[in-house]
Amino acid sequence: MTETRRSLIPTRALRHAGSSVSLLLAARACRDFGDGFVAVLLPLFLLRLGYTPLAVGALAAAALGGSALLTMFVGVIGARYDPRLLLIVAAGAMSLTGAALVSFAAYPALLLVAFFGTVNPSGGSASPFVPIEHAALAREAAETERTSVFSRYSFVGAAAGAAGAMAAASPDLFMRAGLGELAAVRVMFAVYAALGVAAGLLYAAMRRTPIRRDQQPAAALGPSRGIVFRLAALFSLDAFAGGFVVQSLLALWLFERFDLSLASASLFFFWSGLLSAFSFPVATRLAARFGLINTMVFTHIPSSLCLIAAAFAPSLRIALVLLLVRAALSQMDVPTRSSYVMAVVTEPERTAAASFTAVPRSLAASLSPALAGALFAAAGGAAPLVICGVLKIVYDLLLLRQFRDIKPAAER
Repeated sequence: MTETRRSLIPTRALRHAGSSVSLLLAARACRDFGDGFVAVLLPLFLLRLGYTPLAVGALAAAALGGSALLTMFVGVIGARYDPRLLLIVAAGAMSLTGAALVSFAAYPALLLVAFFGTVNPSGGSASPFVPIEHAALAREAAETERTSVFSRYSFVGAAAGAAGAMAAASPDLFMRAGLGELAAVRVMFAVYAALGVAAGLLYAAMRRTPIRRDQQPAAALGPSRGIVFRLAALFSLDAFAGGFVVQSLLALWLFERFDLSLASASLFFFWSGLLSAFSFPVATRLAARFGLINTMVFTHIPSSLCLIAAAFAPSLRIALVLLLVRAALSQMDVPTRSSYVMAVVTEPERTAAASFTAVPRSLAASLSPALAGALFAAAGGAAPLVICGVLKIVYDLLLLRQFRDIKPAAER
């Protein structure tokens, strides 16, 4: 009887772990679906309200800066509270953000909503949800399965984001039914608020994580502090570069440079997101064979070269092809980067490590969109794409030099 009872414990633990992972994946799908269409619609919304490309860039910067501060706060308190509770609160903030976007049109109010809310102009995972979800996934996954779990997590997010980008064409349907363009966009912002409610319900269904006061670290970061700070510095360079071409600004460039329609932009970002999603399982296979750092670097550099080439494309078709090739390569470092950070720190440090590597990324990324908005207006859009590509290549070379010999246990 005792042996049977013992044998049931790991089975039950695995069942609970699988359930929590599934709920996290479903909640991420809700979040990223909303982020997918908001990233495309937000610049159009601001332009239709009469604001300039510089104003679009400044709002994107405010959103990334606010996200960075909130993520830092989550990293400091993350080990003290049940992750489930923190995720429910963050989902509530998402709902309030959508409601505020429906209600306000004045630029100062929109800036405040972007800074304090969950507006995500990058169309990715620059949000306070991320460090909590990363720590939860790392806790549930076995050492040898961690990269695979993060690949699934990234795949779901990218696929949902691609579907969200496609849904950005929905205002055209509402306009045919008689709504004005701004009213049609606000309907989608209301959908975003509803998705926050759905994500909150999914988080609420997760199992509670007991918080044992005797196991809490004295400081958020301990023995892994040096590695985390070095990674954070490099990730900041990568994010600063990426801030020049966040999805909202890339949409702005396509609208302004090639007069791309909303329907065509939605279709492009759908395929872009889909290619990114299907690159994640490929990244898992590459990482198993060549290692996490090598996979991050040697898929990233070609994608940056494609971005630089797109800046000088003579036609819309060539530009879109280059950007789609970039999309198929540029995100392979996402699951591998997350897995690497979780693998080289101790378990009590994981929430803080995820936060302290994400926060400098968000802060650095918040510095470049306003500058990019000014460059888009002044230089026709070529400069931000080139700056982004060159800086990302510098980041890749530095990452390879500093971390190729620091390997996770599974690679040793």
